[in-house]
Amino acid sequence: MHSTDFSFLALILNASPVVQIVMGLLLFASILSWALIFDRSRVLSQARREISQFEDRFWSGGDLAELYRSLDNEPEIKGHAAIFYAGFREFNRLRNHKTLGPSNLVDAARRAMRTAMNRELDRLDDHLPFLATVGSTSPYIGLFGTVWGIMHAFQALGQVKQATLNLVAPGIAEALIATAMGLFAAIPAVIAYNRYVDMAQRLEYQYDDFIEEFSSILQRQAYLQPGAQ
Repeated sequence: MHSTDFSFLALILNASPVVQIVMGLLLFASILSWALIFDRSRVLSQARREISQFEDRFWSGGDLAELYRSLDNEPEIKGHAAIFYAGFREFNRLRNHKTLGPSNLVDAARRAMRTAMNRELDRLDDHLPFLATVGSTSPYIGLFGTVWGIMHAFQALGQVKQATLNLVAPGIAEALIATAMGLFAAIPAVIAYNRYVDMAQRLEYQYDDFIEEFSSILQRQAYLQPGAQ
């Protein structure tokens, strides 16, 4: 009696070319998604640590000008440090312009800080759209493989006079594997995307709060400088 190999590997290797292409695409999307999931986890966790570390330095009571100069020696400025650096640099650049009032100085510094914040948010949001795309499209790609596999099974069934389980089962099995692979690629991507978007939004709130707090400090300095009105 002839027996059919129903092992996972055998079903993939014996699947129709179209279903194999679908499985390959889903496998590639899943591997790339997991790589991006680990990368975004590292980047967002590091961003939270950087905020905490910089706030300890910022609120320690030290000289802000000295803190600004110390950032020049750092290889890369990110997070709160980048926002502070952009705002303080713009404030220092314009503070000697006698035609600018204190409110104009603070507004210019705030615009510079918001530009720096947008760059930070772009860095944090990088690759998240890909996770959203994988999460939304993978089930449909898997469903396409499922439909094609079932069609392949029925085509094989129509070429014989007597249907047997060994004849139909491989096509049905490969179709279900395509469905499973679509879900396997989509579910982690959707979970990670939702979690990371929430984390990035929380970081945005922290950046925004820091901009307002630092703007208040700059405003006090602007009104205390000679010639301020």
